[in-house]
Amino acid sequence: MTMTSLIIHAGAGGTMDNLRGTAQENHKALHIVLERGRAALAARMSAMDAAELCVRLLEDNPLFNAGCGAVATATGQFELDASIMDGRDLKAGAVACVRNIRNPVSLARLVMEKTPHVLLVARGAMNFANSQDIPQEPDSYFQNALDKAHAGQKDAGTKHGTVGAVALDCEGNIAAATSTGGTADKMDGRVGDTPLVGAGTWADNRCCGVSCTGIGEHFIRTALAHRTAMIIEKDGVSAQDAAALALTYLQDMIPGGEGGLIALDKQGRIGFAHKNDILMRFGYIEHGGQSVTALSAAEAAGKL
Repeated sequence: MTMTSLIIHAGAGGTMDNLRGTAQENHKALHIVLERGRAALAARMSAMDAAELCVRLLEDNPLFNAGCGAVATATGQFELDASIMDGRDLKAGAVACVRNIRNPVSLARLVMEKTPHVLLVARGAMNFANSQDIPQEPDSYFQNALDKAHAGQKDAGTKHGTVGAVALDCEGNIAAATSTGGTADKMDGRVGDTPLVGAGTWADNRCCGVSCTGIGEHFIRTALAHRTAMIIEKDGVSAQDAAALALTYLQDMIPGGEGGLIALDKQGRIGFAHKNDILMRFGYIEHGGQSVTALSAAEAAGKL
């Protein structure tokens, strides 16, 4: 039986000046998600179920730019993207530009399980959502959460962000899931890396699971989630080394490339990296150990 591991993130970008909520509130929110994930994996829940559960919890928290905490487009719309991937067989599901969906990650999973497709977008995805009776919310649900998140901030808050989770279950299976509320003031119809398998999300039992966060266009151009996996598979390095190497590649190829990523390899070792001058909210439980939460890689390193 494999010792379970779990890593989550709630977005890379911004500084303490435009952090949604206090540092303490962010740490507490991440800890709650990790412990819910730990309990699920301890109860022999699959990696897929655990990754979806953790992302749903993150989507339901207005501190984070996903689900209810989404940011608005240039025309005031809330367009949401999400994806989920099963490392056992590379099955995946994703949605892009959906509106009013409470938990886009669950709709993405339904795309994987109930259709022959991987990615559904906009009207087609909404038609499918309606056929599945998936919970939906009015625009006010997202707007009220956004207003609350921005209350008391020194500026309009982090303009982009994502949430994600990667889990390793007791059977040795890996799953990854990612969800986003997009980039503030983006053009209607803009799609970032989050729903694109290989760019924002990847899972393969042979090597690892990955979830990315940052400026989506940069991760699409570098296919960074898949590249991280290939570094692990081809070079035999740990998840931590692979995350660092992938981030270096991003910044070498795209000067000013911004963002971060989390990874979890088949041995249950966690990895994380992000651009030095921004925050990344994340947390992990490695090999069933203590829960660690951090607002940056430097903070996490200080807790090791």
